[in-house]
Amino acid sequence: MAGLLLWSIGKRRKSMAAVAYACFVFVLFLASASCASHGRRRSVIEVEGGPNGVVWVAQLSDLHFSVFNPERAADFRRLLGPALSMINPSLVLITGDLTDGKSKDLSIMKQEEVEWIEYQNATEDIIMRSGLDKKLFYDLRGNHDSFGVPQVGGEYDLYRKYSINSRLRRHGNIQSVTLQHRGRRHIFVGIDSAMEIGVRGPTNLFGHPTDELLSDLDMELGQWDKKSTQPITKISFGHFPLSFTATTDTGKSLKDVFLKHSLSAYLCGHLHTRFGKNLKRHHVRSAGTYYQFNMNHGTPSVKKNENCSTNVESPQEFWEWEMGDWRKSRILRIVAIDSGHTSFLDIDYRLGFRDTIILPTFPLDSRFMHRISSPRYFQCESTGTSLLYETVRALVFSRSSIISVSLKIYDSRSGHFDLVLDQEMMKMKGNQTRGDMYVSQWNWRAFVDPSPDRFLLQIEAIDISGKSTRSQPRPFSVNGLTADTSWSWREFFVMGVQWSALYPPLLHFVLLLLFSLLLVPRGFLIFSKNYASRNKVGPTVTRTKSVWMCIEEAVIFGLVELSRFTELWCGILLYLLYLVFFPWFFGQVYSEAGKMAYMTHGGWAVASPKNENHSAYSGVPDIMVIVLPHLGFVVLPTVLVVGALAAERTAFRDYFRSLCGKKEDGHPEESASHLKGRSLFGVFGFWSGRWMRKLLLFLCMLILWKHWKECRAIVKAYDMNPFLHSPVYCFWIPLSLAYAVYKTCAAV
Repeated sequence: MAGLLLWSIGKRRKSMAAVAYACFVFVLFLASASCASHGRRRSVIEVEGGPNGVVWVAQLSDLHFSVFNPERAADFRRLLGPALSMINPSLVLITGDLTDGKSKDLSIMKQEEVEWIEYQNATEDIIMRSGLDKKLFYDLRGNHDSFGVPQVGGEYDLYRKYSINSRLRRHGNIQSVTLQHRGRRHIFVGIDSAMEIGVRGPTNLFGHPTDELLSDLDMELGQWDKKSTQPITKISFGHFPLSFTATTDTGKSLKDVFLKHSLSAYLCGHLHTRFGKNLKRHHVRSAGTYYQFNMNHGTPSVKKNENCSTNVESPQEFWEWEMGDWRKSRILRIVAIDSGHTSFLDIDYRLGFRDTIILPTFPLDSRFMHRISSPRYFQCESTGTSLLYETVRALVFSRSSIISVSLKIYDSRSGHFDLVLDQEMMKMKGNQTRGDMYVSQWNWRAFVDPSPDRFLLQIEAIDISGKSTRSQPRPFSVNGLTADTSWSWREFFVMGVQWSALYPPLLHFVLLLLFSLLLVPRGFLIFSKNYASRNKVGPTVTRTKSVWMCIEEAVIFGLVELSRFTELWCGILLYLLYLVFFPWFFGQVYSEAGKMAYMTHGGWAVASPKNENHSAYSGVPDIMVIVLPHLGFVVLPTVLVVGALAAERTAFRDYFRSLCGKKEDGHPEESASHLKGRSLFGVFGFWSGRWMRKLLLFLCMLILWKHWKECRAIVKAYDMNPFLHSPVYCFWIPLSLAYAVYKTCAAV
């Protein structure tokens, strides 16, 4: 009996051990799978060879390969292969809009597989011609690459089929690569924040990060923080500027993560050069929620006694550098990191290949220095044993042998560019492995100045054929002061305004204004018993009144007369209520034909990719490109013009009756004195020929033209029938204007 009991206990122990072993193997499998997945998005590259302490990468953006513009891909093949071979970057970053995805008339926006095949062939060609390893290339998705893609990884997601990242099995919205070189680490983290449910354009314009993406980004940027004491430079790259990036459902933003890690720079595209070439922005924590007027925010504060301890937390700031497009501008960017200092150069290839390229890496351009940390770095490093300030350094790339490189410094204090330093630069020995670095010792203390743009730096290189190439003169500040640079109004419009934050208050303001213009005069008429607007023709003209007061009275008079026009007033009010509570129109938002969705001012109601029976709203704030122009440039002018038509009819009727009454009395002189000063428009003889009505009819035609353009673009973009899918949106405004013109035609 005892033996049987011992045998039973032993058997049970063996079974428990087997179960424990199986659990251990299962956990090990999950861990290895997780590591494998993690390894696919995170890689480390050892940068071998000289020059010491310097790495550089190349950036391209907005290629827009199109079947209707084959020259874009042709120039890409012809120019970039030799250019990348000459520059020899450690990475090549392609930040979105790889294909165009537009029809010939630019009205229909969806994926075209022919363009993706061309992109695949072109990238394979330049990889081969440049001699670079394919693993050095990273390409991200832009909004054009997600036009009409209902689900990431689905049938219509051609990026997952033809992109370099997908061909190298780099999946996920975050891609991280670390360049290690001579005791320094340089982290580059790519962000794919394109729409998860990619609708067609034009309502696919913004980046849409999620809380999960921000968590992954935070983890990747901080991957070396606790593992190493080596200096770390952090750079992120993506397609969308922060001004065109929405916040997450919980209100978090990319800016919060970037500030947390004191990013060196965020490299992006999307805006192209048509808005300007100065699309850069310095970010700090205290910047405004809705806008920032200039490239730099606030006034830098320079402390006399900086804490130079390595344990001091880095200042929370970073630069955002949008680059020009390849589509029209043929721009290639080189970003260099020299001992932790980041600089860049944008090269225009529209005029052909560049035989020699010069990129100064120190001192930095004072327009793009960190506003907080640069003065601190100067105070801490210039008084220590650092050799950083002892030399001027520049990278020189050339396909011909360089025989001479010289440093030139100009002083602009007198109002002219006076040459104050001209000396030869020497090539660093043993640095031919990756590229040529030229250095020149100088007395940097002679250029310490409170003005950040007094001195300008220029490098000149002469090749073996005698051809001279000069870099653009750029201001520098040895003591770390940043030069203020202002945007043009177009640059401010796209870089300085935070559109995702501004859309909700703008929408609410316009709706409140429209309802107020209708309801306030109506309520005034209902509750005021002593209003005597019918006893006066219009706004009176006196010498004490300004033009603006007369215009204000004319607007009030028109809105009151509109509220008397019951049919039109009710029609416009019903249209506004329709725009607030009902779908504006239905359309096909995907590349796949047959799947319809509807749009409201709150976004597109589309089927969730995880559950087709559940609807999700997508495209906010992207729909602002339709909502705000319609409300601001169609509906609001319609309210004002219809009110003006009603007021013009009332004024002309009273004017006509006053003339008839005076003629019957036989006192023409009284008629003249009676009319003088009673009507602003009567003084100029408007009523006699109803010239004001003719002007209003012209404004009606402008409104109809604007509305017709909007409807035509939407009908084409979303393959819809205006009579079936958007009858109210397309026809209510024209019918309201036509009815107003008809009803105000007769004055008596």
